[in-house]
Amino acid sequence: MEYVNPEGLRLDGRRFNEMRQIRAEIGVVSKADGSAVFEMGNTKVIAAVYGPREIQNKIQQINDHALVRCEYSMAHFSTGDRRRQKGDRRSTELSLVIRQTMEACILTHLMPHSQIDIFVQVLQADGGTRSACINAASLALADAGIPMRDIVASCSAGFLNSTPLLDLNYVEDSAGGADVTVGLLPKLDRVTLLQMDAKLPMDTFETVFALANEGCKAIAERIREVLQENTKQLEYRRGS
Repeated sequence: MEYVNPEGLRLDGRRFNEMRQIRAEIGVVSKADGSAVFEMGNTKVIAAVYGPREIQNKIQQINDHALVRCEYSMAHFSTGDRRRQKGDRRSTELSLVIRQTMEACILTHLMPHSQIDIFVQVLQADGGTRSACINAASLALADAGIPMRDIVASCSAGFLNSTPLLDLNYVEDSAGGADVTVGLLPKLDRVTLLQMDAKLPMDTFETVFALANEGCKAIAERIREVLQENTKQLEYRRGS
């Protein structure tokens, strides 16, 4: 199957270095301390953050850093596959990946003897769910006022038809090519996540990684815009 035509256009009309449309909103769950919806094309994720709250478990209270917990799930209606169950191997793996990525940006030492719970659910899946979950969680943490070194942004890039492609959709992601997912603290230029599901020659990997890295920076800029827009709205309400 040809994923990039002779004119350089992909199946959905994008160029190799074009991202899908990004939409984001914070404060979508009233009962949570922080929450966000993040959409990358047709992939849609919601995240909710609770905490920091004091740990009740006496054994865990000896930790002088905040304890971060994360639970990932997919809504049964998010894909055509209705067999996926909460707690399966993929859910466990992604919960761990998201938690570790968030721990790299949260200033946990400022919140000793406390716990932060992050819940992430995929409402609609069309490729790039891992990155969308990280971006949603990052926004939700910022909405909750959790102190962070920097916001963390994530994006993936792949290699199909001898062409590096940014932000793969489901059809591209399922084509069997290499897929590189990156998590980045843009202000610090620090990579917090790097996953690749197939081997690539080093020069090709560097090209694909650089493309994903640029995607992370673009997403980080969009996240900051959402947070700034929310701050302006709050200031306007206070002033009126």
